Amino acid sequence: MRSFCSALALLAALFLAAPAHAQFANRSLGLSAGYMNFNNTASLNSTVFLGFDASLYIESGFEVVSLTKLAFPYDPISEKRVVGLAPSLGIRYLFLEEGIRPYLGADLSYLHIFKDSGEQNFFGVGPNAGVEFFVSDSISLGARAQFNAYLSLDEAVQTSLILSAGTSVYF
Repeated sequence: MRSFCSALALLAALFLAAPAHAQFANRSLGLSAGYMNFNNTASLNSTVFLGFDASLYIESGFEVVSLTKLAFPYDPISEKRVVGLAPSLGIRYLFLEEGIRPYLGADLSYLHIFKDSGEQNFFGVGPNAGVEFFVSDSISLGARAQFNAYLSLDEAVQTSLILSAGTSVYF
């Protein structure tokens, strides 16, 4: 009888127990918008961009991140809008991993400009810093600043400052 009562108590505890919740999810997808100062890179003016973000938590506060920016800067030479595509891949370190996530990181970037007169390609590297605030268990709002130094075979080193804000869904 004693083992039956113990088994019944264990079964009741299993049915009444709350579901386990992980500390935080480890993957995200998001959208961002921001300002990209081309600093006359490829003779382009500064512009706003739409970004597509993704992240994957590795371990011990480190994440692999990707941000692909789509921009339509004005080219003063052709006097037209051109298309700029700027994907980046990087790593960042989260100082806190709960409701507020400040971070520092570094990115490898690529900038491809589609022009009537021909395409231009730049490769870049640079640091970034930002913070994310969770507004629910799986949705965050964030702000980010990034500085890039772009290299090209036919131009001097160019720099770019990027400021953005966005939202991400963690799963």
